Amino acid sequence: MPTSSIDEQINNALAPASKAFFDLVFVEVPILGVGVPLVVIWLFLGAVFFTLYFKFVNVRGIPLAIRSLLGEFDDEDAPGEITHFQALATAISGTVGIGNIGGVAVAIAAGGPGATFWMIVAGFLGMATKFAECTLGVRYRTVHADGTVSGGPMFYLRRGLAERGWDRAGRALGGFYALGIMVGCLGAGNMFQANQAYVQLRAVTGGDASPIDGYGWVVGLVLALVVGGVILGGIRSIAKVTEKLVPFMAGLYFAGAIAVIGFNITALPDAVLNIIEGAFNGDALTGGVIGTLVVGVQRAVFSNEAGIGSAAIAHSAVRTRLPATEGLVGLFEPFIDTIVICTLTALVIGVASVTWPEFMDSGLRGVAMTSDAFARTVWWFPYPLAIASVLFAVSTMLSWSYYGMKGLSYLIGPSKGWLTVYKVAFCVFIVIGASIKLDAVLDFSDAMVFVLCVPNVLGLLILAPVVAEELKKLRKQAA
Repeated sequence: MPTSSIDEQINNALAPASKAFFDLVFVEVPILGVGVPLVVIWLFLGAVFFTLYFKFVNVRGIPLAIRSLLGEFDDEDAPGEITHFQALATAISGTVGIGNIGGVAVAIAAGGPGATFWMIVAGFLGMATKFAECTLGVRYRTVHADGTVSGGPMFYLRRGLAERGWDRAGRALGGFYALGIMVGCLGAGNMFQANQAYVQLRAVTGGDASPIDGYGWVVGLVLALVVGGVILGGIRSIAKVTEKLVPFMAGLYFAGAIAVIGFNITALPDAVLNIIEGAFNGDALTGGVIGTLVVGVQRAVFSNEAGIGSAAIAHSAVRTRLPATEGLVGLFEPFIDTIVICTLTALVIGVASVTWPEFMDSGLRGVAMTSDAFARTVWWFPYPLAIASVLFAVSTMLSWSYYGMKGLSYLIGPSKGWLTVYKVAFCVFIVIGASIKLDAVLDFSDAMVFVLCVPNVLGLLILAPVVAEELKKLRKQAA
């Protein structure tokens, strides 16, 4: 039976339930004539609250964050498995993915260049949310007898709420989060990444005439072997790889983007002006500005996951006795992911649209639009971009495999047998993701990941005083 037929049959079978769940999670409310998903409002208002409550820690905390990242507060005898830098690299590897390349193009295509401005704003505000998540992740983590660590939203929801007398609610929310992250990682953090890596490789090697056309399973198998070889070693193995992989892949993409912008430097002022004007142009009464804002905020959250809580699982493994040190290190995550990398992507697309007026009308979307923007400057640039795309996909899968494993171990305990089964299943899903495109499965997993922001942000709001207490403790010791 042809693969396309299999895709279609599975999609048809799963689509009704998947769409119903997706529509429930992303239910919209009308604001000035524009439908705004409630989860986006929830995440955005939460980020605003944390920014104000922690007195702009996303600015004032940077000096102390740098000191933490450079190892000033590292303690080899402290509980934990990895350094501050390794924790950051692992978490960044989970957020810096295909969305940084294709997701920005989607935002610009849907909301215009002004969406970039609101992505930057959302990234800035999300730094405060990420600070709260990572601080609580370390504060309420579990250190096992063998020295391994488990932490994240499921732990601070359960223990933090229990401290306030809401033990039953904490257990329910913690269990729900663990289940959601375990299931969601198989789609958003696995199948989608593998699929898009194959799509980009196929595109740069000839498209329909590519020698790998129809051989997505081979690409998926290679990716699965690479990922499997790393994740079998646990967080320490993942951290050792990501601390080298993240700087390399980010540096590769950064260099390529800067080169494109440099070659088109005369178009840069107009590109920047289009971003600023596009953020505020449009009739607010008909939702022009609101629509652009929503697109920008939504894509920023898709990219840096501030409010989803996933990164706190990786940050929890850090060696430290001061939870706020890792919270401050977490500030760099949305900064690097959204403010730096996503902005560079937007500027690459921006200078292309200024230099070649027909570019935005080309019909290209997602990764294809970004790739074409690179190619219009230097014909061979899509090749290193394809390499970066594959590295982004691999790094994301490495981190999300760890998130899924921690969700499973929370639910059933640290059973090595079941964790091995999960690792194998995770690698199998990589092959499936690269081989076929199952929209219904991916919609379900996206919704499953995003619904996690509801209990997570609720827990952050309730436990905000605990975060403030930890920050005060760190500042007192650092003085």
